[in-house]
Amino acid sequence: MRYIGLDVHKHFIEVCITDRKGKILERGKVNCQRDVLLEFATKKLRKHDRVALEATTNTWAVVDLIRPHVKQVVVGNPMKTRAIAEAKIKTDKVDAEVLAHLLRCDYLPSVWQPDEPTQTRRALLTHRNGLMSRRGRHMNRVQSMLARLMIKPPCKYLWSKTGVAWLETLELSPVDRLMLDSQLRQITQVNQELEIVDQRLVEIARNDSSVRLLMTLPGVSHVVAVGLLAAIGDIERFCDGNHAASYLGLVPSTRQSGNKCYHGRITKMGNPHCRWLLTQACQHVSRHPGPLGAFYRRLVKRKPRQVAIMALARKLVTIAWQMLKQNEPYRYAKPMLMAKKFTDLDRKYRQEQRRTPSAARAKAGDGLTAVYDEIGFTDSLSLNQVPDGERRMLIEKDVMMFVEELYRPVKKDKSNQSDK
Repeated sequence: MRYIGLDVHKHFIEVCITDRKGKILERGKVNCQRDVLLEFATKKLRKHDRVALEATTNTWAVVDLIRPHVKQVVVGNPMKTRAIAEAKIKTDKVDAEVLAHLLRCDYLPSVWQPDEPTQTRRALLTHRNGLMSRRGRHMNRVQSMLARLMIKPPCKYLWSKTGVAWLETLELSPVDRLMLDSQLRQITQVNQELEIVDQRLVEIARNDSSVRLLMTLPGVSHVVAVGLLAAIGDIERFCDGNHAASYLGLVPSTRQSGNKCYHGRITKMGNPHCRWLLTQACQHVSRHPGPLGAFYRRLVKRKPRQVAIMALARKLVTIAWQMLKQNEPYRYAKPMLMAKKFTDLDRKYRQEQRRTPSAARAKAGDGLTAVYDEIGFTDSLSLNQVPDGERRMLIEKDVMMFVEELYRPVKKDKSNQSDK
C-alpha cells in the first residue's frame, strides 16, 4: 500500500508518494487540469493507494476524478491539520509530504465528503448569495446617491413598486440620471437571475420531503430549509442536535484551565451563509406565539438581543435535527401560516401568477392536524403524542392555551344560515 499526499493549488498539484514505512518513493508536480489530472490518475495511481488532500476551492472536482483509481481518498480539515503539523519551513513539497505521513499514521483530521445532490445545493446557494450581495451593493449605491443629493423618498420602503416608480421618474442632472438608471438596470438584471435560481430551489423543495418537513418550522422558507440541509448533509453523522449546532458554529467557545472556565462568543466554525439564513429566520420566529417565541422573549429580558437571536438559531437547529430524525413535522406551527406557505410553494412550482384556491387554506380552520394531512404528512399529530417533559415545558412557558387552540377544530355554526 502506498500513501500519497496532494497539495492542491489553483494551477498545479504537488505530489508526494510514500510507502507504508514512510520512505519517499516519488515526488512530482501535476497541472491542475482535468485531462492532465485524469492521465496522471490512470498512469501513476494504483487500486490499493490511499490519497490525502486538504479541503479547498477545487477539492471535490479533484476527488471525483481520482476516486475511481484508488482505494481511498481522505479530505483533511486544513484548520486542524495546521494545528497538528505546523512547521517553520513551509513549502508545497513539505505540505504534500506532511499529508502523506499523517495519512500513513492515521492521524489526518478528515472532513465529511458530501454527495452530489448536496454539492449541487451548496453551489446553488453560494451563487444565490453572490447575487444577493451584488443586488445589495447596487441598492446601497442608490441610497448613497439620494443621501448625497439630500433627496428624501416619498415612501418608507424605497424598493417597493411605488418607490421604484418614483426613482424612474425622479428629475436629476444628466450625470446623476445616467448613474441612477445604470444602477436600476443592474438591479433588474440581478432580480431576473434570482428568479431563475429561486425557481430551481422551489423545484428542489417541492420534490424533497425533508425540505418540506423543515418548512413547517416557523420562519423557515424553502430557501432556508434547502440551505440548512445542504450545510448539514447526512444527519446520521450527528449523534444529537447539539452536535449539529456545533458543526454550524452556533455554540459558545470555551476556554478552561484549572478551576476557571470562560464561555465566549460562538465558534463560527461552520457554514457562514447557513448561519446568516438561520438568523434571518429567527427574526420572524421571535414574534411567534409558540414555545420558540416564548424562549426568545424570556431570554431577551436578561441578554442582548443578538445573543438571544443566536441562542434561538441554535435551538432551531436542534429541533430541526429531531424533526428529521423522527420524520415528524413541527408540532406548534400556526395552521393558517402553514397553509399559506405550502400554497405559495405549489404556486411557484407551477409558475402560476395568480393565487389559486387551496384545500390546505380551506382546512386551516379545522386545526393543524387537518392542514398537515392535506399537505401530505400522513402521520396525524395530536396532543396525546406530546411527551410529559415537553408538556411541562409548555406549561412553564405559558403557551399551553395556544397549543390547545392549534389542535382544536373550529366547528362551523349552521344554525344562523337561513333557508332559501
